Amino acid sequence: MTSSTGRISTRKSLGQHFLADIRTAGRILNAADLSEDDVVVEIGPGRGVLTKRLVDRVKRVIAVELDSELAAALPGRLEFPDNLTCVEADARIVDLGELIAPDTTYKVVANLPYYAANPIVRRLLESEPKPSLLVVMVQQEVAKNMVAKPGDMGILSVATQFYAKAKMVCSVPPKSFRPPPKVTSAVVRLDVLPSTAAEVASEEGFFTVVRAGFAAPRKQIRNSLSQGLKIEPPAGGLLLKQAGIDATRRPQTLNISEWADIYQAWAESSESPEEGS
Repeated sequence: MTSSTGRISTRKSLGQHFLADIRTAGRILNAADLSEDDVVVEIGPGRGVLTKRLVDRVKRVIAVELDSELAAALPGRLEFPDNLTCVEADARIVDLGELIAPDTTYKVVANLPYYAANPIVRRLLESEPKPSLLVVMVQQEVAKNMVAKPGDMGILSVATQFYAKAKMVCSVPPKSFRPPPKVTSAVVRLDVLPSTAAEVASEEGFFTVVRAGFAAPRKQIRNSLSQGLKIEPPAGGLLLKQAGIDATRRPQTLNISEWADIYQAWAESSESPEEGS
């Protein structure tokens, strides 16, 4: 929406908080280890604070913007750089295969809207082609979950670290944005692994088990897993015994390898559904 002064205003329905702090922009770009040969997908370019610097540093920038007015205005705001392609699309559903040429290595830089951060990151990590690296701004609590170690892990921790090495880059205070959000943000760097952190026969089945295991995260893993898989606690205890996991542990203490062991035991058990059911 354009204001009476000609400036593009924010749309609360899209959770827009535009990055205005130049120092934070520099830290994001430095974390991405950019080179002049890079192809970068920027999600949520907004008013172009990051985009302006990206087009000066890399070979090609593909900016994915949901707001139609921002998408239309961005090239002109940056004086129509030859290496910028702006696409009006929802990053939660956009087909990256249509934007990225086959066998092209690319990176992602993004100031993600809070409400869509998790599905966007998950889509980027799970779909093909995967980026080699992501540097994303998210709510600080989400960032802490992404990089959490065993003892504090949740479903998002497992879902992120199954595909990537996660590292906290910096916290970003509300005053760095226009308008300022009510919460602190953080920048996370995700180095996508050449193969998943654990080898499993079915990623869908693996995450079925992980979601089940966190069904009641305050409970012992035996009870939480049994509740999530809708089986009796003794059966859950047997699965954990087969996986070599202490049934009295809490779900947040398990590492990805241990979740893979539980999945393997579940997949081999009579409780596991038939493949494809």
